[in-house]
Amino acid sequence: MTTTTSGAAEVELAIGGMTCASCAARIEKKLNRLDGVEATVNYATEKAKVTFREDVTVSDLIATVEATGYTAREPRPETARSDDSASGEGSAQEESDELRPMRQRLTAAVALAVPVIAMAMAPALQFEYWQWLSLTLAAPVVTYAAWPFHKAAWTNAKHGAATMDTLISVGTSAAFLWSLWALFFGTAGTPGMTHPFELTIARTDGAGNIYLEAAAGVTAFILAGRYFEARSKRKAGAALKALLELGAKEVTVVRDGREELIAVGELKVGDRFLVRPGEKIATDGVVVEGSSAVDASMLTGESVPVEVGTGDAVTGATLNAGGRLVVEATRVGADTQLARMAKLVEDAQNGKAAAQRLADRISAVFVPVVIALALGTLGFWLGSGAGLTAAFTAAVAVLIIACPCALGLATPTALMVGTGRGAQLGILIKGPEVLETTRKIDTIVLDKTGTVTTGKMTLLAVHTADGTGEDDVLRLAGALEHSSEHPIAQAVASGAAARVGTLPAPEDFANIAGLGVQGIVEGRAVLVGREKLLDEWAMSLPEELRRAKAEAEAAGRTAIAVAWDGEARAVLEVADAVRETSPEAIERLRGLGLTPILLTGDNKAVAEAVAAEVGIAPEHVIAEVMPQDKVDAVKRLQSEGRSVAMVGDGVNDAAALAQADLGLAMGTGTDAAIEAGDLTLVRGDLRAAADAIRLSRRTLGTIKSNLFWAFAYNVAALPLAAAGLLNPMIAGAAMAFSSVFVVGNSLRLRGFQPADR
Repeated sequence: MTTTTSGAAEVELAIGGMTCASCAARIEKKLNRLDGVEATVNYATEKAKVTFREDVTVSDLIATVEATGYTAREPRPETARSDDSASGEGSAQEESDELRPMRQRLTAAVALAVPVIAMAMAPALQFEYWQWLSLTLAAPVVTYAAWPFHKAAWTNAKHGAATMDTLISVGTSAAFLWSLWALFFGTAGTPGMTHPFELTIARTDGAGNIYLEAAAGVTAFILAGRYFEARSKRKAGAALKALLELGAKEVTVVRDGREELIAVGELKVGDRFLVRPGEKIATDGVVVEGSSAVDASMLTGESVPVEVGTGDAVTGATLNAGGRLVVEATRVGADTQLARMAKLVEDAQNGKAAAQRLADRISAVFVPVVIALALGTLGFWLGSGAGLTAAFTAAVAVLIIACPCALGLATPTALMVGTGRGAQLGILIKGPEVLETTRKIDTIVLDKTGTVTTGKMTLLAVHTADGTGEDDVLRLAGALEHSSEHPIAQAVASGAAARVGTLPAPEDFANIAGLGVQGIVEGRAVLVGREKLLDEWAMSLPEELRRAKAEAEAAGRTAIAVAWDGEARAVLEVADAVRETSPEAIERLRGLGLTPILLTGDNKAVAEAVAAEVGIAPEHVIAEVMPQDKVDAVKRLQSEGRSVAMVGDGVNDAAALAQADLGLAMGTGTDAAIEAGDLTLVRGDLRAAADAIRLSRRTLGTIKSNLFWAFAYNVAALPLAAAGLLNPMIAGAAMAFSSVFVVGNSLRLRGFQPADR
């Protein structure tokens, strides 16, 4: 979709064909060379955000990307995406279609490569014509299955670049082509040829050596890593999809005194629509009839439901928790707060620098060096008169030993074991890019509602007047509140039922809008609600209850008065309760070198009371913030030079989670928050945040050590290869041992334990 602002147009393009962060950098560089064009290309989300002058067209931009060797297209309009999701089709089908070719290549590669590797490594399996069967099985792997690597290497070569794809393509091709030469023109095709277990260093002309297991094995291993990475990346837009699906799909409009059910997309500004108890408000508007309590916590972070009446503004996607409302629409479509929040998430995701994969960073230097070394080796041996065969043997050996099979295992195995262990502990890690950030973060921003607290209103305390029993208060107040749909009333009812058991049924019940409830319970006239409700019945709170009410409100809690038979009897305290594990979690986060900061849409009194309870200093509390302010708060901390992690659970946190260097989403929260986060804490326990960071750091350390050893074995063998002394059995053993080491090192992550075990 193209937008125009102050003479400049802006478009977002979906980019295809990128295999690493250097691809994104190349596309960005090409686009920015166009006059009047400013582009940012994000490898993680596979999108290009481009601002351009009127004399440049979208077709020009797409043509530039395609000339660079990649594909580009404008994303489909949101309405089309909504229609697809409504019909149960769309992204899931699209994801399946995009991954199918890679899955087919991976399946073929694994099925064919396993017997090739087995025959090469086990002499007992080397029957008379085993090498020809290996060729038959390996050929489809190196051609069909490895085609994406060859294609990417060719694209890179045309632009003077070398990446991991270059190393894979050149190494596997060299191993395969040399094996072909040895089989057809050397002695490797002789019936009965074997690769014996001889770990000797000796000069060889290579005519009897085949490296088919290296070519097939590297292809299969690295394809597996790419497939699992691609499957994870396909969810890049799920945060926006979750946000857009959060709103109501249908709405009951009131036209000419008649009620009519229509799709939300057909609503127009000025339309009046009906919202029944329990329904979502369809769009932003103003209440023109009725009163109710609206649960807006998913958008604003405010834990207490907001009382609304005629003339009050309401927000689309919030929940009507009480009475019947008639609302006049003031904003629809892309102008609503929900749509603007979706835009915030998108901007934050696109603005985040794409993480450069570790293997690509290493190979950016390693690949050109190895290719230069191979060419140097070839030239040296030709110049020394050793002969063409010996020179090519040494040069190809350099390429083969430099293409480590363990490199394909280094990241996927550690990530697989680390994420598997994380899943057992209620921690979901989205991908390898996430791990790099966990090492750098020094500040952790905690959303209050649903993260530090339970996110549910809870009965916390009962204060009674002299001569009044606590059980009597709970039984009578709980019975009356049980008949109300208000979230605070439900908190009182469930808290009372948990303490006194079965509640009696009220003989009479009435809801007093905005004040509370009244009725007859066990023959007594009972009032439960605000102090103002008691004032209307000429009842006042005694001094001790008035003091308890003031202290509760000072601590940010909701105080509810209870009276019967003409006297004020008690004050109940209701609030969003702090999770029992939160103080311990804060302490653990500090132990990891992080500074905890509390961020909330609640008022300052509530925020500071919660902060004091969990051990966060008042100067580290940011209160009364709206969703866009949360993003700004994270940006402000980042501008101070901090690396910021964010923990949240609501839709209102999604944009801030995306903006933060590391987003941790509580799995008990909304889909939008979960999809915008980098780590998901399934347990809904804040202690899992500390465990998640520890596990991520441990997994990153394992990946780094895997990458080091994957290269170290091969680098150590490079001088032997260049000297023409590399026996194929040594090459095979080095490759096998490096792979075994990498897998074993990764499996150590299975022993990771949370701090409390």
